[in-house]
Amino acid sequence: MNYKFKTKPYAHQITALEKSWDKDEYAYFMEMGTGKSKVLVDNIAMLYDKGKINGALIIAPKGVYRNWFSSEIPTHLVSHIQPTMVLWTASTSKAKDKEYQSLFETGHDLHILVMNVEAFSTKKGLEFAGKFLRTHRTLMAIDESTTIKTPTAKRTKSILLLGKQANYRRILTGSPVTKSPLDLYTQCAFLSEHLLGFASYYTFRNRYATMLDRNFGGRRVQIIGGYKRLDELSDILKAFSYRVLKEDCLDLPEKVYIQREVELTEEQKQAYSTMKSAALALLKGKMATAPHVLTQMMRLHQITCGHLKNDDGTVTEIKNNRLDELLNVLDEVDGKVIIWANYIYDIEHIVSVIKKKHGLESVVQYYGAISSDERQKTIDRFQDPDSDARFFVGNPQTGGYGITLTAANTVIYYSNGYDLEKRLQSEDRAHRIGQKKSVTYVDLVAPKTIDEKIRKALRAKINIASEILGEELKDWI
Repeated sequence: MNYKFKTKPYAHQITALEKSWDKDEYAYFMEMGTGKSKVLVDNIAMLYDKGKINGALIIAPKGVYRNWFSSEIPTHLVSHIQPTMVLWTASTSKAKDKEYQSLFETGHDLHILVMNVEAFSTKKGLEFAGKFLRTHRTLMAIDESTTIKTPTAKRTKSILLLGKQANYRRILTGSPVTKSPLDLYTQCAFLSEHLLGFASYYTFRNRYATMLDRNFGGRRVQIIGGYKRLDELSDILKAFSYRVLKEDCLDLPEKVYIQREVELTEEQKQAYSTMKSAALALLKGKMATAPHVLTQMMRLHQITCGHLKNDDGTVTEIKNNRLDELLNVLDEVDGKVIIWANYIYDIEHIVSVIKKKHGLESVVQYYGAISSDERQKTIDRFQDPDSDARFFVGNPQTGGYGITLTAANTVIYYSNGYDLEKRLQSEDRAHRIGQKKSVTYVDLVAPKTIDEKIRKALRAKINIASEILGEELKDWI
């Protein structure tokens, strides 16, 4: 490809651009760490140089979108293009209003607007994005496009409607199928409602899902019993997407998965048994609802972790072996370590114990309550080879996206959640470009509990995803 890139592309990135750069719609299903952000920035530059666009609207999750503004675009956008670039914020000021107005000034600049996907749940965000699209020839891109996978969500509907005003559309994600093949419908519908060949989500669902009739509380409902024709769906996707895995294109080290069993204490067994009986009784009752069931499952999960959140918001600690097993693993490994936990209570407890054993400066924490400024300082401390910060403790909901933690080559899952995307994203904070060592993933699991069921569910999801995307089934966790 004859183009003067600012940063040298890998062979697979050139392939992605050759397949897509002038297409009206395209999906970059590129695994995390393969550089899909660079591909998009180069795509924008090439379309701008050809006079095809004068604007780009990039939409990303809240935890990621600032990285486009501060890092991805400045790093990869060719030097001869001097963009006018604005980061969307909910706050208003005269200075910010002046920034926004700069996007509508005439001239030859490439105008780039970076917005968080949450903004599309607000009237202000929708109106501004609409104005930008109406006044520019635009490429509109959604990073981590599974954020619009829910057809009934307000922001999904809004983004799909706005997308029709864009001249070019792109979606980016390494995990387009996180819960089921049906995740693909709205992602592809954003690109074009004609790509999949179905007039509605329900006709798409009926084609690729097996529906079963069930009776709940006297009501007849349909549930998904399984999936079908996945080979057909895979072939359709190939026409407008590029799929690449790190193992196919980069000289990255292998991943190694280890399971460490954690026996429940007698106190845990008693609490678990009582809670399980209550959950089963609820499931058999006529008034069972999804939120109620999910609450019971979460409580079972909390018990395996060694605590239980009460209805009044207080937390009861339950004697457990999980923390001791975590400390055992930490004693067995060298170098820096990432520890992921699902619950804030566990994060704070882990941090406290590590500080007592390894010193106050040995650990950093990363979760929702940590401010944006402190988050970057936390990452910088952990990544600094001369820092005393050996342990990074966080939850995948906050730290699983858009950050680099390649200083670590051991990742411990104190607990898992059911969300495949968050699991894969959090894995790849360490396993990405810049990692020089093999990465070992250690899962703490209480046998014959919900821990095992969660891992089983994750394995099932990744194998469905692999089948749809034309990949071999993975031997994973």
